[in-house]
Amino acid sequence: MVRKTRVIVTGLSGLIGQRFQQLYGDKCELVNVDLTTGIDITNVESVKKILGESRAEVVLHLAAFTDVAAAHGQHDNKKGLCYRINVDGTHNVAQYSNQFDKFLIHVSTDFIFSGKKDRPYTEDDSPDPVDWYGTTKFLAEQEVQKAGENHTILRLAFPYQAKPVRPDLVSKIAEQLKTGTLPPQFGDNFITPTFVDDLCAVFNYCINQRSKGIYHAVGSSWHSSYEVASMVKERFHLSGEIKKASIVEFVRTTGRPFPHKLRLSNEKLKRDFQLSMRTFNDGLTEVFQQQSISD
Repeated sequence: MVRKTRVIVTGLSGLIGQRFQQLYGDKCELVNVDLTTGIDITNVESVKKILGESRAEVVLHLAAFTDVAAAHGQHDNKKGLCYRINVDGTHNVAQYSNQFDKFLIHVSTDFIFSGKKDRPYTEDDSPDPVDWYGTTKFLAEQEVQKAGENHTILRLAFPYQAKPVRPDLVSKIAEQLKTGTLPPQFGDNFITPTFVDDLCAVFNYCINQRSKGIYHAVGSSWHSSYEVASMVKERFHLSGEIKKASIVEFVRTTGRPFPHKLRLSNEKLKRDFQLSMRTFNDGLTEVFQQQSISD
């Protein structure tokens, strides 16, 4: 009998973590580490104890403060939840993963980039975040790198899946179209939607191969928010109006910084891992099929 790889997952009960458990829980021995199991990653002694006592060989660090709007309200506040979870919590996880010789898979974000470039961002581009959420995630990457070399950093963007445990990119748009509550969508920005099932395959690869480095684990196409909403409407045969807005005007009138062009290239990941990441159109088709089967 082949022994399953033991993996500690911070945030296994979250949106991405639960899907990873559904798809690969039979291949790995997964241990959840988050507030639902009584473990606070911002508490140094708590993290030291669980990582020191566990026989897990790998740590998958999913836990993060991801509410971008709420993070903006905590700007420059190192005592706020965003900083404490994303930076202090990652410091603890990275430090003790390294101390207890566990391979760390750290999940980061496209928001570490300013979104000012007209070409896709690669792993060679220097992070230059414009908001507090992106800043804390960039600082988290630095904590991982300072702790040691036994890690990989995976940057993801705008995840979506079939039947998520809480609203994600696609399900939120679909529900808002159904209820007539969809706000105007930016027509002058770019995002890189990422199918969670593909992302989980990347996690599984890193767990087995212990591949080190920085990789953009994102989808294979870029779209404006307006295009994304239009594609969701068409794929799921929904009615409802989609109004167009300008991200430039949004930033000007609200004063809130927001990355405009977050195209991320996944060419390095495809080359090194030999994994295919779906385009948004192909991912939507798979989501539609999975929902049709489960319904």
